[in-house]
Amino acid sequence: MGRRASPHATDAELEILQVLWQQGPSTVREVQQALDAIRPTGYTTVLKILQIMTDKGLAHRDESQRAHVYEAAMTEEEVQEEIVSHMLDRVFSGSASKLVFRALSAKGASPSELDEIRTMLDTLKGEHHESD
Repeated sequence: MGRRASPHATDAELEILQVLWQQGPSTVREVQQALDAIRPTGYTTVLKILQIMTDKGLAHRDESQRAHVYEAAMTEEEVQEEIVSHMLDRVFSGSASKLVFRALSAKGASPSELDEIRTMLDTLKGEHHESD
């Protein structure tokens, strides 16, 4: 049994997780072919990364078939939450406002994204008032 997922997924592991989230449970060959569409990726490289991901608890392996099938051990939202929480503590001293400001100033946001963010903030604000 793998240990709890690490918030320190590498870029390569995150790429593979993206494939697993989009395609669902997949063989090494299926993951490799999906990654190959982005950039050439070797089968043995994908296999090794999936083995490491299984050890880290980022993926589960079904060994009941001849070709092992891998699936993400966590949802995309769970991984995002762990990464953001880690970054928030490590880089922004726990300040959510600094993180949001940096994210918006670094990449910008469209008017529709800003409206969506306002709606989310209003929802969060309402949830906090209810718990007071």
